Amino acid sequence: MPALAGTLVFIIIPVFFSFYLSFCKWDLLSAIKFVGLQNYTELFSSQEFGLIIKNTFVFALSTVLIAIIVPLILAAVLNNKIRGSEFFKTAYFLPFITPMIVIAIAWEWIFDPNNGLLNFILRAHINWLYDTKTAMIALIIVSAWKLVGYNMVIFLSGFSSINPNIYESSKIDGANPVQTFFRITLPLLSPTVFFVLVITTISSFQVFDLIYLMTQGGPMDSTNVLVYWIYKNAFEYFNTGEASAGAYILFLIILVLTVIQWTTRKKWVANE
Repeated sequence: MPALAGTLVFIIIPVFFSFYLSFCKWDLLSAIKFVGLQNYTELFSSQEFGLIIKNTFVFALSTVLIAIIVPLILAAVLNNKIRGSEFFKTAYFLPFITPMIVIAIAWEWIFDPNNGLLNFILRAHINWLYDTKTAMIALIIVSAWKLVGYNMVIFLSGFSSINPNIYESSKIDGANPVQTFFRITLPLLSPTVFFVLVITTISSFQVFDLIYLMTQGGPMDSTNVLVYWIYKNAFEYFNTGEASAGAYILFLIILVLTVIQWTTRKKWVANE
């Protein structure tokens, strides 16, 4: 009963109440005013909100691409039982369990335009977090770097489920390593790839702490994404109606993408 009560009070009731608020104007102080679809029409006609949606898609899709390809390659290498593989597994996984505040502080130093490690290595002067052209790139790098270790562990578990006898048969048939990877490993690993794709997509569209800690949506809204925009409108500008509408637009985006991934899995996921 305590768990059910907590779920009701902190999840179920707020979900339905925020849906109602998405059709209202309310600043948390005055009376709630029902305005119908006005919040949604204002958002879809706003250039600022269009930029927010664009930033969200650029960040999420770029992070997903990097956070799937890189861990897959690393898992394929570590699956060959190379020397020191246990150390590398631990090293790559550590960022995932490190608190975001620690990661943000470390990477802000790395991206520092004057004394940062990255500019020192590149022998350049790039305002990574203070330039509209590079701020989003910097955040994508940090987000993907944090996810690499977790996704790599998931892929390694997928590799361990593949029967070694299949690889022995492929060698007898004369398959080279490239053919073995693309014709045998990837198809058999496709259920794991599908799982990683879905969870990474959802988490990337819901990013907040990284933006809040490193850029606060700047410079000039170049890194402002949907969840951070919802937070600003709800708890700084007190536009709870527009913030609730934005939350349900985000819900629909994630729902549509997940449904697309779920319906298309039969074409590329093994055993579906």
